[in-house]
Amino acid sequence: MTLKRLILIFVLTPIAVLLAVSALFSSWQEPQFQSRLELYQTNIALQAQAWQSEDSGDDNLQAIREAILGEQPLESATKQYQEARQSVQANLDKVNNKLAQLRSQSEITLTPPKPLPDVPPTTKTSKQGQQQLQQSLKQLQKLLAELDLRLGILQAQQGQSDTALKTWSELQQRSDINPEFGQTAAVLSGLWSNPPRILPNAQQPIQKNLEGWFRSTALVQLYQLQQRQDALSAVKAAQKESSAQAVLKLAVIGTIPTLAALIGLILLILLFAQRLLKGKASLLAQNADIPWSTPWDGETVLQVFIIGFFFMGQIFVPLVISVLPIPRPIVDVRLQAFSVLVSYLLVAFGALSVLYFSLKRFFPLPEFWFRFRFQDNWFLWGLGGYCTALPIVVVVSLINQQLWQGQGGSNPLLQLALESQDGVALGIFFFTAAIAAPFFEEILFRGFLLPSLTRYLPVWGAILISSLLFAIAHLSLSEILPLTALGIVLGVVYTRSRNLLAPMLLHSLWNSGTLLSLFVLGSN
Repeated sequence: MTLKRLILIFVLTPIAVLLAVSALFSSWQEPQFQSRLELYQTNIALQAQAWQSEDSGDDNLQAIREAILGEQPLESATKQYQEARQSVQANLDKVNNKLAQLRSQSEITLTPPKPLPDVPPTTKTSKQGQQQLQQSLKQLQKLLAELDLRLGILQAQQGQSDTALKTWSELQQRSDINPEFGQTAAVLSGLWSNPPRILPNAQQPIQKNLEGWFRSTALVQLYQLQQRQDALSAVKAAQKESSAQAVLKLAVIGTIPTLAALIGLILLILLFAQRLLKGKASLLAQNADIPWSTPWDGETVLQVFIIGFFFMGQIFVPLVISVLPIPRPIVDVRLQAFSVLVSYLLVAFGALSVLYFSLKRFFPLPEFWFRFRFQDNWFLWGLGGYCTALPIVVVVSLINQQLWQGQGGSNPLLQLALESQDGVALGIFFFTAAIAAPFFEEILFRGFLLPSLTRYLPVWGAILISSLLFAIAHLSLSEILPLTALGIVLGVVYTRSRNLLAPMLLHSLWNSGTLLSLFVLGSN
């Protein structure tokens, strides 16, 4: 065995595995993005209620409203917020328990039976773990306070004033909250008390710590008590205007994916029926058992992924970015977007360079390797694959949410895209996710990894393993199951079509749909 192989297999690979496991374990302590996304959608549904009250005599219009908003939007929103609160509280308890364990371990380390000179009482890893947990703790405490403020308003609007007052009172009694949230809870308690109390400067905390439907609802209550008719009319007019926009947003983010998922479900049924009736002559069986002719072995695969992908993405590129003369932390959203794009392009360039030089000695490659055929039916494969992926990934995601209960981390790009309202930044995010990512990741995972694995595994096994590695490479525990499901559909589309343009289109449509939904939700 050569020195190069020894270093690759016994040094670099274990390091990469340990770093990946560490990153995945760290993501377990981070909140899942899906929970926040659902609350954004719930908030838009609440804003849309004002639209529901107009033209109430039109039965057809009323049916459309109920289809978009649901029959009882307030009750549905309350349930959503209660579930979110339970999840946050459970995660908060976990973080507190973990911190208590680390502190007790630190105390034990601080008083060893035999002192060791020149050895710090706690390791750097332990300190970093405590710092990360403290940051997670503060985020969860803030989120819990925000949820309680909003949950109380939902309860009050349903006539449950006593329950709302109890929610706000418990919030004020917590010592871990920012005083501003306690002040806002006191203001809201006064507005819905019997008799009501208007605290000095009541408007300021409402406008600062509430938003959307919750802010306008609290302001309506305040202005009615103050008998400020001009301010009340202005708020109600703004409510009606935003309600029409909210309905349009709900229609866009709900109707289009639902129709695509319905088409995908029909396609799945037809494809499986065709498979049962026609057997190996069906579309699903096309190229299903034909492996690629692979002239290289597993060492080349390891070299590309360990050196080209992992060390480029986790060590080299972050090191390069860290020495760039840019302010830190990066606050400007355009600079954030540009930093994400540059990082991604550097990783892609490094990994594809290692891929090229690793395969160069095998040129010309056998048939079907890295195949791009514009005259083929790749468009139908890509579009059909996107539609069929929707119902599959949705079902897997619902199961996944039950497993992780709001934890497991998420892609940080999703949060940036949701909260960014800068056109240039959104354009950069879109290019990164909808063009750069599909091109690079499909070449690496479907174009190279999947066919390489057919040297050792049947095609279905290569699809499964490459999909799992594709999901793990995103380094978020909560995304492993959904991304594995998506990777399987991408793998099936590629192995059947033998054209990289097909999974690239599917991947691009998937990321584009996700980003567009985030842009619409974030514009609330």
